[in-house]
Amino acid sequence: MPSHPGAGDTLDWGTIEDSWGTRFPSDYKEFMAEYGEGAIDDYLSLMAPEAHSEPGGESSYQGMQQETWNAEDMWRAARPEVVETPRLVAWGVDSSADLLCWLATDADPDKWPVVVWNQDDARWTEYRSGMVEFLCRLFRAEFDGCPLGAVSLWGVASPRFLHRAEEQRLRKAGISPWTGEPDPFAGMFGD
Repeated sequence: MPSHPGAGDTLDWGTIEDSWGTRFPSDYKEFMAEYGEGAIDDYLSLMAPEAHSEPGGESSYQGMQQETWNAEDMWRAARPEVVETPRLVAWGVDSSADLLCWLATDADPDKWPVVVWNQDDARWTEYRSGMVEFLCRLFRAEFDGCPLGAVSLWGVASPRFLHRAEEQRLRKAGISPWTGEPDPFAGMFGD
C-alpha cells in the first residue's frame, strides 16, 4: 500500500501523549508519519490523535477521542458484568460501524493488542498484533475469518490509501477521490 505525495502527518507526540496520559505504539507513530490520517479503499478510516479533553469537553477535532468514548460505551454495553472498563484507544472506524482499538492495559504500548467491535456480530474480538500487523494480516486474509463487518479489505492485494487532506482536495475539485472520475454530486451539498 504505497503512500502518496503529501501523505503523512507531523504530530507533536509529546503534547499528545501528555494529554492522553500514555505513549502510543511505535508502529502507529511510523504509520502516521508515512501515511497520516485518512482512509483505505473508502472503507476504513484511520484516525490521528488530537489533544485529549474530558468526556463532553471541547476539542478542535473529536475523531479519535470521540470514537474512544464510543468504544468504551460499547465495551460496557457488551460486557455489563465487568465492573471496570479497561483502557481502550480507538484508531480506526469503518463503513460497517466497526470500531478498531487498542486494549491499552499494558504499560508498554508496543504490546497493546488490537480489539475490534464488529457491529454485525455485536461482539469484541481480541487480536494479538499491533495495528500495522493487523492491517497486513487483514489484507492477506490471514485470520480465521474477516474481523470486519464487510469483506471490502479482506484479501485485498493492493489496497489504496488516501490522506484526509488529499481526499478533501479532490472532492473540492469536483473529482471522486476513489474513482478519479468527475463527481456528479460535486457542489450539491456545500463545501
